[in-house]
Amino acid sequence: MEAGTKMQSPEKETRPELSTMSVQSVPTFPLRSIDEKAIPLIGFGTAEDPFGASRDTLKETIIEAIKLGYRHFDTAAVYQSEQPLGEAISDALRLGLIKSRDELFITSKLWCSDAHRDLVLPALHKTLKNLKLEYVDLYLIHWPLSLKPGKHDFPFKKEDMVPMDIKSVWEAMEECHDIGLTKSIGVSNFSCKKLETLLSSARIPPAVNQVEMSPMWQQKKLRKFCEEKGIVVEAYSPLGAKGAVWGTNQVMECDVLKEIAQAKGKSVAQVCLRWACEQGVCVIVKSFNKERMKQNLDIFDWRLSDDELLKISQLPQCKGYPALEFVSDDGPFKSLQELWDGEI
Repeated sequence: MEAGTKMQSPEKETRPELSTMSVQSVPTFPLRSIDEKAIPLIGFGTAEDPFGASRDTLKETIIEAIKLGYRHFDTAAVYQSEQPLGEAISDALRLGLIKSRDELFITSKLWCSDAHRDLVLPALHKTLKNLKLEYVDLYLIHWPLSLKPGKHDFPFKKEDMVPMDIKSVWEAMEECHDIGLTKSIGVSNFSCKKLETLLSSARIPPAVNQVEMSPMWQQKKLRKFCEEKGIVVEAYSPLGAKGAVWGTNQVMECDVLKEIAQAKGKSVAQVCLRWACEQGVCVIVKSFNKERMKQNLDIFDWRLSDDELLKISQLPQCKGYPALEFVSDDGPFKSLQELWDGEI
């Protein structure tokens, strides 16, 4: 956007309609699926560096999150957090913190070593066993490539990377949906071009594309494409994931965001999360600190001004996590340009 251009106010933007959940203050978006279950705007992330580092205390952290009002939980086979999440859900039901599992929105992801036609259904069955659930609300293909079947390791050996047969893997995802093991299916880390390839043969279009997004990496092209195709964008690392291998400090140390936060009497994190929601995007935020967990939900009774939105829209853009681990001279993607199809 050019300097001096007036940003359209949030009320006038084209975006999914929000509805307010009765059990807490987190609004939801409808998902394009037969089941039409809405997805809460704020999700509680369980990925940490290294994966599984807080495994012994994660169950109690998730129970605390449920007490605070979180209803959307994001996990993955590779995160080593499915079992603690499942235990926390069981305890929350037993303690009466929730009346029904249906109050929760649970997302998990298919790891690359299971991204093969005949391994998708067994992988989801294993996820459901870990979670002690009969279904997940959303199941995502974690990355647009496969690994040789076997270990759920990250980092992995580059020689184990192989091209994904997206048509057959997606057919298996559709079957998981058809038999009721997941309410919706989607992808993660897919570019516009890779989404186009998927959509060209998909019987059920992806409901969600979960990607890195923050004020410093706004994904304007991808968001426009997804909006046109009816795909909800879900942002991971909305605060930059400072301190993680895949993270950067450029978001939390941004002077413009600090100035806006100070003027609002809010934290930089709250400004980032509010900005993302005003773009019509769901966000996955990860903090295991009780006070910050509470602050991250306190973003729905105030707005950013048009001037503040304009300033954020003009921030210099730099992807925080290029994902070099997925690039190899002998692999499916020989450069970052190939992995992200120029969207970097």
